[in-house]
Amino acid sequence: MMYKYETHLHTREGSACSSASAADMARLHKEMGYDGIFVTNHFFNGNTSVPRDLPWDERVDLYCRGYEIAKEVGDEIGLKVFFGIEYCKYNADLLIYGIDKEWLKANEHLLMYTDERVLFAKIREMGGIVVHAHPFRSDSYIHHITLYPYDVDAVEVINGSHDPNNMYNTRANLYADMYGLVKTAGSDSRHVDKLFGSGISVPEPINSHEDYLRLLR
Repeated sequence: MMYKYETHLHTREGSACSSASAADMARLHKEMGYDGIFVTNHFFNGNTSVPRDLPWDERVDLYCRGYEIAKEVGDEIGLKVFFGIEYCKYNADLLIYGIDKEWLKANEHLLMYTDERVLFAKIREMGGIVVHAHPFRSDSYIHHITLYPYDVDAVEVINGSHDPNNMYNTRANLYADMYGLVKTAGSDSRHVDKLFGSGISVPEPINSHEDYLRLLR
């Protein structure tokens, strides 16, 4: 038996690019046969829907609502829901797993003002996971590509939202092969009418971020 997990999705409670409520995302992924989801909304240095002029603790509380709502629904319907963030630096988007609300509240300086490689090292020392999402995506606002081959645990080599013709996923696969990086996949879904059906299948249930990291490795 295999278990299916979505590792990369957005909800309107945390991501400005999303029109989907966290509750709807949880229910729809359950209907699609997923065993669990990771809610990875854009953090404050990315396309967040959280006002940036609020005090730090208030911002974190609002940011975490998408995950919290999805988890409440997930607990009711039998869907595992995990917390993550999509962290942006120099046009690179990194999915970070293994932290929680209280850690975010206690580490404003580390998250917002410290060299990102120091942040990634701290996350990994704590047992967390750093995954480079869609590393070769291009857009009008992306003027260069930044890679972190020695600072991440894995590369998202399949992003379900990307058209295969643009070769983003192909390049990500080559990049992971060149540096011997672990490969993972996610949908990057953000609207209820566009659930791309990507993610990972694993041979045992994921009950924690530690399980995810162990299974990836």
